[in-house]
Amino acid sequence: METWRTAIVDAGPDHIRVRGHDVLDLLRGATFTDLIFLLHHERLPTAGERRLFDAIMIGSADHGPGAPSCAAARLAASGNRQSPSAAIAAGVLTIGDEHGGAGQACMELIASTLDRASRDGVALPEAARRIVGEARSAGTRLPGFGHRVHAAIDPRVAVLFGLAEEAGLAEDGIRVARALEEAIREQIKPIPLNIDGALAAILVDLAFPPMMGKLLFIVARVAGLSAEVLEEYTREKPMRIKVPVQYDGVTPKEEKLTR
Repeated sequence: METWRTAIVDAGPDHIRVRGHDVLDLLRGATFTDLIFLLHHERLPTAGERRLFDAIMIGSADHGPGAPSCAAARLAASGNRQSPSAAIAAGVLTIGDEHGGAGQACMELIASTLDRASRDGVALPEAARRIVGEARSAGTRLPGFGHRVHAAIDPRVAVLFGLAEEAGLAEDGIRVARALEEAIREQIKPIPLNIDGALAAILVDLAFPPMMGKLLFIVARVAGLSAEVLEEYTREKPMRIKVPVQYDGVTPKEEKLTR
């Protein structure tokens, strides 16, 4: 019989090890952020990586109850008072390419720009200009840029990039993100990087694969969803969320059915 294989956790009668690290040692000396990094990256983070990773998690945890994931979780909690896990799962199930997926898509965009610079033998700014020009011609939206609320500048980007600079972790991911932002400004109009674009650039520089852009959003957002669900349970009455519905189908039929 074939056994399952895993390189993540080794659990036995007298030990639990995560990526080779004894869980008792982790309990004594690591943070939860350390553990998340270790689970997904096969090693513990440096102090600078920990702080940066922690900031990304904080920036992604909760953007308010109007976000699709939070709205879905609260709607489920409004009708289901017995299962917080179901309500949180309802929120997680709304996360996809449109909501929470821009980080992964932007990581793929950054990787394409780096590949283009290498393939064409050009500097990063020129590769970015070519990528943006092609996207403009095709009418394709570039992920990681623009925000409904922070139209001029997303203040979280400067904080995250500043932390990366301080830790000596700002590499090609951040350089490409800024080059794309400048190319968009030149060829289209000023459209600033948003939190998803900043998250993507940093995760590229931390050597994570593109899927981590979406996975990390899910990990962080569950913390926000749990708070939203708890508030719904403790502050609101059951079935309090009533979504307004306007019927716009066919008009009533006057004729009677005949057999």
